[in-house]
Amino acid sequence: MDPIDDLLATMRIEDARYVRVDARAPWGISFPPRHLARLVLISSGSCRLVADTLPGPQRLEANDCFLVRAGVGFTLQDETGGEVVDCDGLISQTPGNAARVGGDGELTRIVSSRFAFDSVAAEPLFALLPPVFRLNLDNTSGQLLRGTFDLIARESAAGALGGGFIMSRLSDVLFVQALRTCCTDVGSGTVGWIAALRDPRLAVAMRELHADLAHPWTVDELARKAGMSRSAFAALFKERTGDTPLGYLTSWRMYRVKLLLRETPLSVQEIAVRVGYDTGSALSRAFSNREGVTPGAWRVRSARPAPA
Repeated sequence: MDPIDDLLATMRIEDARYVRVDARAPWGISFPPRHLARLVLISSGSCRLVADTLPGPQRLEANDCFLVRAGVGFTLQDETGGEVVDCDGLISQTPGNAARVGGDGELTRIVSSRFAFDSVAAEPLFALLPPVFRLNLDNTSGQLLRGTFDLIARESAAGALGGGFIMSRLSDVLFVQALRTCCTDVGSGTVGWIAALRDPRLAVAMRELHADLAHPWTVDELARKAGMSRSAFAALFKERTGDTPLGYLTSWRMYRVKLLLRETPLSVQEIAVRVGYDTGSALSRAFSNREGVTPGAWRVRSARPAPA
């Protein structure tokens, strides 16, 4: 099993919205910090990106694209820094038409999508990403991402029957493609589980581990899967992931426990068996050591609000 496919499947995008903006100088758009991730493409023109998480203003040109983690605010402005409007006012524009902001100066076209998703399910991936992540649209996954942007724009311009439904589904695809592009970029020269998954010496053992987290894995067994000695495997695994093989296993078991606590009525004992612990008390000890609270307390604290 590919752990990236597994993770993306469990994230469940709950809401995706898309807006096109024609901004003419002077202009500025603020994106306040919210529990939403945002994907932005500068379709044409140029602007400045300003965010507290960045060391200074970043110059953006046509075809620049970036993903912003949930809870991170930022501003896009032209060089003159005109009046700043809130992005939420743009999303309420008539579907099929580009929102217009600013004056009558140089034109910058922007495409922005926002996404609400299960933050617990997304935790292993977003923990590897910086608050603002520039995407490379020149590689294969980036080109496919740009193709979906173009398809949404054409669907929006057509204004045909069912266009809103199609755009919503394409926006879901857009987010998954953006995350896949992030996985491609973040796995090169970095430390983390994606980097380990991209190492052919570790990939087989990683996929075997993720396919059966409940198995009583040992370092010796994982090393055999990788065709390496125990010491060489353990050293390479620590180098790539920043964690020991069994420490890594525990982290993913705890991640799976959170999903089961939040999404199922299973008891702690039943969850323990599913993730590789003999008893509920053994799971509770491991969970409390990692999270600082018992599984039951975490379940109450993280319960989803009842639907209206």
